Amino acid sequence: MRPSRYDESGRLRPGSGRRRVARLNPPNPLWGSNGITFGPDGRLYVAQFLAGQISAVDPASGDVEVVVPLDGPVQTPDDLAFGADGSMYIADLTPGRVWRRTPWGEYSLVTDEVTVPNGITCVGDRLFVNEMRTGGRLLELFPDGGRPVVLTDALAWGNAMQLGPDGLLYYPHMVDNQVWRISPDGGPPELVAEEVDDPVAVRFDLGGVLVVLSRGPAGIVTRIDLATGVRTVTTSGLAGLDNAAFDTDNRMFVSSYAAGGITQVHPDGRTRALVPRGFNGPFGVTAGRGGTVYAADHWRLASPSGHDGEQEDGANTLGLLHFARGITADGALLHITTGLGEVRSWEPDAGTCRVRVRGLDDPTGIAVAPDGGLVVAETGAGRVLRIDAADTVTVLADQLEHPVDIAFDTEGRCHVSDDRRGAVLRLEEDGTVTTVADGLGAPQGLVAVGDELFTVETAHRRLTSVSLTTGAVGTEARDLPVGLPPGTTRTEPDPVPGVPHRPRPFAGLALAPDGSLLLSANGEGTVLRLAPRHEAD
Repeated sequence: MRPSRYDESGRLRPGSGRRRVARLNPPNPLWGSNGITFGPDGRLYVAQFLAGQISAVDPASGDVEVVVPLDGPVQTPDDLAFGADGSMYIADLTPGRVWRRTPWGEYSLVTDEVTVPNGITCVGDRLFVNEMRTGGRLLELFPDGGRPVVLTDALAWGNAMQLGPDGLLYYPHMVDNQVWRISPDGGPPELVAEEVDDPVAVRFDLGGVLVVLSRGPAGIVTRIDLATGVRTVTTSGLAGLDNAAFDTDNRMFVSSYAAGGITQVHPDGRTRALVPRGFNGPFGVTAGRGGTVYAADHWRLASPSGHDGEQEDGANTLGLLHFARGITADGALLHITTGLGEVRSWEPDAGTCRVRVRGLDDPTGIAVAPDGGLVVAETGAGRVLRIDAADTVTVLADQLEHPVDIAFDTEGRCHVSDDRRGAVLRLEEDGTVTTVADGLGAPQGLVAVGDELFTVETAHRRLTSVSLTTGAVGTEARDLPVGLPPGTTRTEPDPVPGVPHRPRPFAGLALAPDGSLLLSANGEGTVLRLAPRHEAD
């Protein structure tokens, strides 16, 4: 078993006197993976946007070492490059900063005058960065002082770029399905290729072939011979590719914003995991028909691999769905909330997805009411909403502090967890709100089983039971890997409208058909199954 990102020592384990705790998948060694490049020491350096850290990977063993910690000055690293002197340059996306980290580990701010900086590359002693937005700029930066110089300002979402063998900078227009190039000294940009599938990164192999990665679900890799224009397209099956790097043997390694990990991709599309993929969260969790476990994993819908051991994939991607938050099963359907303010209904068998509601303020938990309607915690607005079959929205409760999850008991009563108030509440039929339990430590995931409610106290990292009969509160399990690693503190950057940011953690909880509880252990990237102990155990 590989160590957990939550506990590198491997010594911290969940404990419970009432339940047997098991992982449904291994911990994720990389908290997502975005920009990658080989460093002067021969290791592969990986920017992890969701983690807020940068790790170095040994290309021979796959061992991972954190180089830029998640509680350091860099908040949301999305791409990185090395200069001629060995300094690391980092695109810090959400706050709009570019950093320099010297070979001795000292940080200095290059600039904070960019918006959504993403693609970054060095050309000798020169540094270039582009912006991931409509009308974005491609700029030259000067680490030792000097105003940024704009080469062009018409990018349709830039991303990973590189100097080509002809001495020109190549970069994608992500939303236009195009690849462009421009001289490092400026001048008019030139269109290189059109109708390229969702281009997210452009790279050159050692033979000078242009390689373009797709950010779509199929993991398409397009190779273009610049001399002849001939294209070769292969499908890797790796959803959400993000970046690539070639070693001295011309082997291509890729990252995935959707699933993390580092994977070698052969020219014919075959793959080999160097660092296994896994969950970015997960957040909401549910059990569907036949007991299949589904998780909302920020960039996608996924299912745990079902093995608490070593394998190539710790989680199987079922579909890309950006900013997935809460999820609940309803027969053949899955209902999902998103960070885009949506409620969606997805049918896995048909692969269809229907938007039920838009414009909500940070919806999180979702549950199916006894009458078949959907009930949603609109966390940002402090409300609980009901959505009927015609997608009509009704407010069941408002002026709550920070409602997170929803659960219905056997009598059909609606309960809500409020992590800022530290309470579990019940919505009464007359519209009033009753406190069922308070004094809790940031309760999030919530589920009802018989005459008990269970909630995840994320501040105390424990699973707590609340008797609906007596009101007694007890500890069901402790030392749960939710939230940041113990001893770690950091300040989340304030969200900027229209700019990607790290999701607010949500430790989801669900009931499986066999009576087990399913917990999204977002601190290590696993789903935990907490099965009831029997006298024979």
